[in-house]
Amino acid sequence: MNDIPMSALFISLIILIIISAYFSSSETSMMSLNRYRLRHLANDKNKAAIRVEKLLNKPDKLIGLILIGNNLVNILASAIATIIGQRLFGDAGIAIATGALTLVILIFAEVTPKTIAVLYPEKIAFPSSILLTPLQKILSPLVWCINGISNGILIIFGINVNNQNDNALSSDELRSVVNEAGSMIPEHHQQMLLSILELEKVTVDEIMVPRNEIAAIDINQDWETILKQLKHRTHTMTLLYRDTIDEAIGFLHARDSLLNFLKEDFSKTTLLRSVRELYFIPEGTPLNTQLMKFQQNKERMGLVVDEYGDIQGLVTLADILEEIVGDFTTTHEPHSSEEIHKQQDNSYIIEGGLGIRDLNKEMGWALPTDGPRTLNGLILEHLETIPTAAVSTRICGYPMEIMEVENNMVKLVKIIPDLYTPEDED
Repeated sequence: MNDIPMSALFISLIILIIISAYFSSSETSMMSLNRYRLRHLANDKNKAAIRVEKLLNKPDKLIGLILIGNNLVNILASAIATIIGQRLFGDAGIAIATGALTLVILIFAEVTPKTIAVLYPEKIAFPSSILLTPLQKILSPLVWCINGISNGILIIFGINVNNQNDNALSSDELRSVVNEAGSMIPEHHQQMLLSILELEKVTVDEIMVPRNEIAAIDINQDWETILKQLKHRTHTMTLLYRDTIDEAIGFLHARDSLLNFLKEDFSKTTLLRSVRELYFIPEGTPLNTQLMKFQQNKERMGLVVDEYGDIQGLVTLADILEEIVGDFTTTHEPHSSEEIHKQQDNSYIIEGGLGIRDLNKEMGWALPTDGPRTLNGLILEHLETIPTAAVSTRICGYPMEIMEVENNMVKLVKIIPDLYTPEDED
C-alpha cells in the first residue's frame, strides 16, 4: 500500500464515491417509482420498465444486492481515506480522514444522489437496471446467503417474511390518486371518475323523484280529463294508476300515446293495452348496484318502494347517469341553480324542495345528507314542527330564515352563508 502513488489513491477514492452514489441513487429511485405507471410501461413492452419490474418483484434480493455493493464500496473508501490521512497528517490523519470522508459521502454519495433519484426516479432507475440485473445474477449466492440469515432473524421475532404489501388501491386511495392527477386528467373527467366512485355511497332514495312529483295520471278519471292530460304531457314516460299512486298500473310511453291518438277506437281499453310493466326498486339500494340491475334487467326506470310496498318515488337510468356526467340539457326538471336565487346582500333565496345533495354540490356547503333529502325536510326535522313564515334558525352553522310556508311545506328559505359560524352549530 505504501508504494501506491497518492494520485492513484485519490482517483480510486473518487471512483468509489461515485459508485457509492450510484448504489444510493439506484435504491431510492427503485423505491420511488410509480408502480402503476411502471406496470403500464411494462405492458407497453418498454424493455427498461420490464427489467425494473423484474427486479422489484423480489425486493428483498434487490435491497440485499444494493446494500452489499454500497457497504463494500464505503468500507473500501474508508480504508483508502485512512491511508491518505495517515500519509498527509500522521496519526491525526485517521480522525481527519474519518470526518472528511463522512461529510463527503453524506453530500456526494447520499443526500445529493438520493434527492435527484426522488425527483427523477425513472431517469435513474431505468439505466441502473442495466447494471443491477447482471450484478444480481453474479452475486446471487452472496445475496441469498445474507438474505437467508436476515430472514431467519426476522422469523425468530415472529415476522413473516413472505407477506408482501398489496398494491391494490382502495376506493379512498383511488380518489386521492384521481384528485392528485392535476392537469394530466381534465377536471371534468376527474369529476366523472370521482362520481363513479361515489355511486356506492349514494342510494336511490337520494336521487329519486318524490312520489308527489311523479308525472302520473289517474285512469279512473273521466276520459276527457285523461285525454287533456295526455295532450299536455312533457315527459316521455307517464305513470298510470287507479285512485292512488300506490295502485300503479304501469308506464305509458309518449310514442304509444301518439299511436293511440291516431286510432279511431282510442279509449281507456286501448290505452291500458299499451301500458308497460312496472319495475320496482327497494329503497336504500346503492346507485352502483341499481345501475347493474338496470343493465341486467334491460330496464330504464323503476319505482322505489319501502318495506311495506308503498311507492316512495321514481328513479331512471338518466338520473344515475347524471350523477356521473352531470345534468342533461334535455331534462324537464328544474336545474338546482334555477331553484337558488342570489340576492344583492350575498344571501340566497332557496326553494324548500331542493335536494340537500344538489344544494351542497352547487354551493360547496356541508349540510347533512344522512337524514332528510330536501331542505324542507331538514328544517322540519330540526324544528320538530311545521314553522310559520319569518321564523329563523341555524342548522350546522348556516343561518336560515323561513320566508314562505304552504301546504305544510317550507317553500322558500333565505340562507346567509356570510354569517356561517361552525362554532355555533346546533
